[in-house]
Amino acid sequence: MTQATTLPLRMAALALCLAATGCKVGPNFAEPTAKLGDSFQQAGDPAVATDRQTYENWWTAFNDPTLDRLVATAYRENLTLLAAGTRVLEARATLGIAIGDFYPQQQQVGAGLNYNRLTGNDPSSTTLQGLGGFWRDSLSASAAWELDFWGRFRRGVQAADAAYLGSIATYDQVLVTLVGDVGSTYVGIRTLQAQLAIARSNVERQKQALQIARERFRGGATTGLDVAQAENVLAQTEAVIPQLTAQLEAGKATLRVLLGMPAQSIDALLAGAPDVPVPPENVAVGIPADLVRRRPDIRAAELAAAAQSEQVGMALAELYPAFRLSGAFGAASSTVRSNSLGNMFSGSAIQFAFGPSFSWPILNYGQITNNVRVQDAKLQGLLVQYQNTVLQAQREVDSALAGYIQGGRQVAALRRSAKAAEEAMRIAMDQYTLGSRDYTTVLTAQQNLFTAQNNLAAAMGARANSLVSLYRALGGGWQLREGNDFVDDATRAQMRARTNWGGVLPPAGAPRPTPPGLPGPADRGPAIRAPQW
Repeated sequence: MTQATTLPLRMAALALCLAATGCKVGPNFAEPTAKLGDSFQQAGDPAVATDRQTYENWWTAFNDPTLDRLVATAYRENLTLLAAGTRVLEARATLGIAIGDFYPQQQQVGAGLNYNRLTGNDPSSTTLQGLGGFWRDSLSASAAWELDFWGRFRRGVQAADAAYLGSIATYDQVLVTLVGDVGSTYVGIRTLQAQLAIARSNVERQKQALQIARERFRGGATTGLDVAQAENVLAQTEAVIPQLTAQLEAGKATLRVLLGMPAQSIDALLAGAPDVPVPPENVAVGIPADLVRRRPDIRAAELAAAAQSEQVGMALAELYPAFRLSGAFGAASSTVRSNSLGNMFSGSAIQFAFGPSFSWPILNYGQITNNVRVQDAKLQGLLVQYQNTVLQAQREVDSALAGYIQGGRQVAALRRSAKAAEEAMRIAMDQYTLGSRDYTTVLTAQQNLFTAQNNLAAAMGARANSLVSLYRALGGGWQLREGNDFVDDATRAQMRARTNWGGVLPPAGAPRPTPPGLPGPADRGPAIRAPQW
């Protein structure tokens, strides 16, 4: 190999070395800090433990097989979650684009075959006059490579890498929200079913009291006032049933959407005792520091800041000169004089050019500098947003924990109230039947009983929902996707039939690529890697 041909190779090797080891201007991202309490506000309550938990399948704490089935169905069928999965694939493809920018940015291969006839009236063609026309063929390849001397492309890869991991964290947050919504909707449905059962039971009891009032009125023992009062209370209680039924149907409609189902009956899915789910009497919440790594929205906020930090460096690199290597290689021949088209593959037909160049935008520093400031301001905003996300997470845990603890005390008090109201109702009816009390006593007892029972059911539902909110605030449930794909097989097949996804979206059953940094942001993947097309 001659010195002339080895020189371009040496220069290319040197360029690659400089690009890979050159400096990177701009800030290097450091894990942000946020204000964290030593413990949650209710951590001293006997019902609360500070043990560290993962809450992978927190809904099983209710010991409700129906809820377990609903969560599994929602994970498979929910469309919002599926859309979030496609955004993960989008971010993965965007990462591939960023990785490709690190390598020669412009490549082109061309070939041509054309017939030329020159005019005899053009002075520039005098050397070819008399030839009439001739054929010409050519084959060429060219490339241009801006070297990553200041780290702009490497930072682009890191920014896309953080954005990719951020899309996974966002997917996890959608999953946490989905599981929480299924749990709260299910608790709401069971609470309404319990309240409907209470209303219907009280309607039957009040109908019996009305019958007694009518018999006493017909016997002359009382006036028509007792009958009117009994009918009034009965009608008020009956009026509650349509209202609760409408709310129940709305809850079922919400559940259908969460399950990805069209408008159809879901009574079969809700088979089982229509009781309000009973939460455990004790719960483990860990410490606030556990939230930083477990909650997906906190991970997503940190990764958004990490991606933006790289944008600052990319903008800053524009202040420095850009170094490029460009080259072209090809061959050409024609039928002029003694030549032939086949001579294109001979040594004399080969032509090439190779050389470096640089550009430096020295007259628009004001624009570039202000763009750096724009990117830095965005970074600072994201860092503040991260800190606020951490504070909001602690607030959500404290609020839900207070609801769970105080809800338990409220339920205990309302149980005593309902039991006493039922006893009072029994005594009032006995005394009214014997004639020792007027109907006002029965009326008051009926209203108190219905209110106490209804309040008890509502309080039980509120406490169960507080526990659902607590588990959601603790960041539980996203672990469902571990070992699974971000889209289902039907979506995978549809996308692969439409576009060549290669190994990024392998066929169903094939090993899927392990995303860098799963599940958290600690491992961010390499700054430079080969394109995975």
